[in-house]
Amino acid sequence: MDKAFEKLGKEKSISFELGLDVDAATIKEMDAESDPEPGDEIPDEAAKLISGAKISVTVESKKPIDESEEKDLVGMAMKVSSPDGDLVEYRVIGDYTYLRSDVKALTKALGAPMPPADELPPEAGGFKKALEGQWVKFDTKEMEKAGEKLGQVPGAALSPEPSLDPATQKKVVEALREVIAREVEFKTAGSKDGTEHITATAPFRTLITEMIGEIRPLAKDLPPGMALPSDADLKDAPDTKVTADFTLKNDELTEVHVDLAKLAESAKAKKFGLVLKMSSGTKPVAPAGATEMNLEELLGGFAGAMMPEEEIAEG
Repeated sequence: MDKAFEKLGKEKSISFELGLDVDAATIKEMDAESDPEPGDEIPDEAAKLISGAKISVTVESKKPIDESEEKDLVGMAMKVSSPDGDLVEYRVIGDYTYLRSDVKALTKALGAPMPPADELPPEAGGFKKALEGQWVKFDTKEMEKAGEKLGQVPGAALSPEPSLDPATQKKVVEALREVIAREVEFKTAGSKDGTEHITATAPFRTLITEMIGEIRPLAKDLPPGMALPSDADLKDAPDTKVTADFTLKNDELTEVHVDLAKLAESAKAKKFGLVLKMSSGTKPVAPAGATEMNLEELLGGFAGAMMPEEEIAEG
């Protein structure tokens, strides 16, 4: 296992895909058992979206991934997809951030429909193209400046974005590795045609409590806002055993499946898993023909489109 992780860390580009192994009916049943307030139930469309959604991330660096810091990254792409197609995709390449989304599918699932793009006036420009699902792009530095202005308290000095320095990262990884070696039971489930399965089983509450306990002495070195839960916060977490299945292909880690059904606290949740797939990544590239916008233009367009008709009439 250690060799597989080390091999993955030596890559300069790496891809991850995260998804849930659960159906929409199970999500609805679990939501109902949580006794939500009237009107707060998960809509059918949202349950369907969650059950089939996958998040894919690709990162490219000038250095091997395990040696990289934020300044070394040269490209990044993230995509959220469903069985019906891509929902949201964005890429950070060079000086620009690129974005496109299936606004119709997203707003339907969230219960907040947007006006059809063909009803917008010509001056809507880039916002209209965004609603049509076409690529738009933003100057990344200008976006960061706009974000700082939106989050800045009057009179307060701006501070750099908090990050975990490499030395602390290594301490955290070593601490977690010690806990895993102590608390997790590993078994080889079999090997065939170069594919090997290794299962890792551990009691959930014990594992999480031990991990947090090992990290707590490093709390002073963590970025501001990264508050660690106390033992009291974790005492109600289920202590049932959770199993993760690691798939290795020719000594390369390709997939991790974690069975969460026992943590769902629902007898109906027979299948509820978390699936993580990983591989050497492909170089993220800038999409052609993207329309340039600024953040204020996009936010203003969404705010105007979502404003109730009576408010528009009063204005």
